[in-house]
Amino acid sequence: MHVTDLSGRETLVRITGGMKVKADRDESSPYAAMLAAQDVATRCKELGITALHIKLRATGGNKTKTPGPGAQAALRALARSGMKIGRIEDVTPIPSDSTRRKSGRRGRRL
Repeated sequence: MHVTDLSGRETLVRITGGMKVKADRDESSPYAAMLAAQDVATRCKELGITALHIKLRATGGNKTKTPGPGAQAALRALARSGMKIGRIEDVTPIPSDSTRRKSGRRGRRL
């Protein structure tokens, strides 16, 4: 999670799921996202920030266009911690025409 000012120029808080859990496999889990969101909320309150505009971003491009497993958990944790949420916006980059996707002409065969 990355909290900036309204212009997006200055970073105020940046906490990731990997900073909260020990195991590498848990970095993108909903639990790690929830812990990171709670930390972000407490830090924002210390700085005097009470309301947020949220921008969700998936990998996008020629990769997946759906946000990861932690996105919903992080949003829920922010809302529960008493932060006011202004607007939620999806800023995933959508290609107009991109490079060729991974896996061949007939897709990934299992």
